[in-house]
Amino acid sequence: MEISPFRVIFLLVLTFANFKVRVQARAFFVFGDSLVDNGNNNYLATTARADSPPYGIDYPNGRPTGRFSNGLNIADIINLRGQKLLVGANFASAGVGVLNDTGVQFVNIIRIHEQLNYFAQYKERLSEQIGKGNADRVVAESLVLITLGGNDFVNNYYLVPFSLRSQQFSIQDYVPFVVSHYKTILQKLYNFGLRRILVTGTGPLGCVPAELALHSTNGECADIIQNAATLFNPQLLSLIEELNKEVGSNVFTGANTNNINFDFVDNPQKYGFKNSKDACCGQGPYNGLGLCTPFSNVCDNREDYVFWDAFHPTEKANRLIVQGFFNGSGVHMHPVNLNTMLALDSRA
Repeated sequence: MEISPFRVIFLLVLTFANFKVRVQARAFFVFGDSLVDNGNNNYLATTARADSPPYGIDYPNGRPTGRFSNGLNIADIINLRGQKLLVGANFASAGVGVLNDTGVQFVNIIRIHEQLNYFAQYKERLSEQIGKGNADRVVAESLVLITLGGNDFVNNYYLVPFSLRSQQFSIQDYVPFVVSHYKTILQKLYNFGLRRILVTGTGPLGCVPAELALHSTNGECADIIQNAATLFNPQLLSLIEELNKEVGSNVFTGANTNNINFDFVDNPQKYGFKNSKDACCGQGPYNGLGLCTPFSNVCDNREDYVFWDAFHPTEKANRLIVQGFFNGSGVHMHPVNLNTMLALDSRA
């Protein structure tokens, strides 16, 4: 289980060994789930993998990389759009959530506390290579993306009828429980010395093809599951406001990805899509049952579709999501969008 993260850490420390720290240069660190996993799970014995065709069909080399997309994912596109972003490290692992018991059915995944432990090892090794002062500066001036939360609902609370968590909590009580654990994670990132942290909420969980296949008769979103996203995102943004007040600076900025995604799920034609209900790759109603495999139905034009598989956006949709991160108003981003965040003095 240690192969991929240690391999990443080793290679990136070697990269920084020959790197002269520059004031305006930023590293990019990624934590989270399948929305930003760039192939770490390829090295693990788990079903939460995307390393076989037709995943990657539109990636530059046309091959599956472990990204849950037909092409680039959110982290890739931020890296391309961000000015002067240097090589960093991606610790994300498909299937993980805020809670440690989320994704237990996937068995061998890199849970968020392990991702944080790998970052601590990364920082220690970087310090050995370029000195503690320079390493602290690299970390403080870096950009961080963390994407968690969706799996705590679809792969935990709502995974099966009468799940353990649904027996413990009503959804109204479960959401603040998840948010309280997210707070601990974000505080750990701050304590590492990270000072520019983009935190994403969940997308429209009840509107993904997997949920339509199970709960929809005429294409309407599954209200019960969509309610979780409607509750979670505002509470996460309130947490971010609370944390920023505690540290006395806008270290954290939050993306209401439910609002960002729902814009083009609800009005696909406005954004150049023809289909916001069916997955491009899959089978069954809405192509929403099971995994995207070499035997699945695959659409001819991925540009027409919001969803690539039963849960994940197409590259085109990912680009629109990232556009919202960079340019979004207060409805989508709080307290500032990513353009403003990157322009701020990183020495908060």
